[in-house]
Amino acid sequence: MSDSVMSRPRNVLITGAAKRIGAEMIRAFHARGCRVWLHYHGSQEAADELVGALNQDRPDSAFSLQADLTDPAAPEHIADAVRAKTDRLDVLVNNASRFYPTAMGQVSGQDWDDLIGSNLRGPFFLVQALLPELRAAGASIVNIVDIHSERPMPSHPVYCMAKAGLAMMTQSLALELGPDIRVNGVSPGAILWPEHEPDASVKDSILAKVALKRLGEPADIAGAAVFLALDAPYVTGQVLAVDGGRSLNI
Repeated sequence: MSDSVMSRPRNVLITGAAKRIGAEMIRAFHARGCRVWLHYHGSQEAADELVGALNQDRPDSAFSLQADLTDPAAPEHIADAVRAKTDRLDVLVNNASRFYPTAMGQVSGQDWDDLIGSNLRGPFFLVQALLPELRAAGASIVNIVDIHSERPMPSHPVYCMAKAGLAMMTQSLALELGPDIRVNGVSPGAILWPEHEPDASVKDSILAKVALKRLGEPADIAGAAVFLALDAPYVTGQVLAVDGGRSLNI
């Protein structure tokens, strides 16, 4: 990489980044001197607050953009918003995701479109929409997968299939886009409880299967994403489980 490329701030886009793990990743990349684009769907207040705080720390270093990744027009809309400020994108993190149970016999077409669209279709077409900017930068793509992409979670077949597709997309695009672009994934385990928390017995059952016997933290995922994106130039096509050992005993 040339000295001129190394001296410029790296441009990073993270989807679903207004709250929780996405927001932690935005902070982590920003702390490494990157300019960050924070995509959100409905969390405008949280997005505005985080972008404002980052720009107060370092002016003109953070931007927000809104889109629903299940909308077929969203990838081009997001790409246009990035192009308005740069012709290069160094890192794309596909983090946005919808998650809820879909019991067999009760799955609607809307459930299918929603879960496949947010977890698989949207990320794929976002990569395609941003290919010129990603290639110009010799970029890195990090997909946030799930340990249940390998072993299914009861009552969540559509979500698990979507994440399994995202894991295969990681490997397929690493092959298709190399040597210019690296593509890797991070598979979180038990990091944060869902916004609608399970009851205590369910939590205990989950943690009993984790080798480290505790929840992880959003910083664990952020650190893995930063490593794969910025510090692992000879790694591509890999999905790193960050799960405290839960996948050993899932």
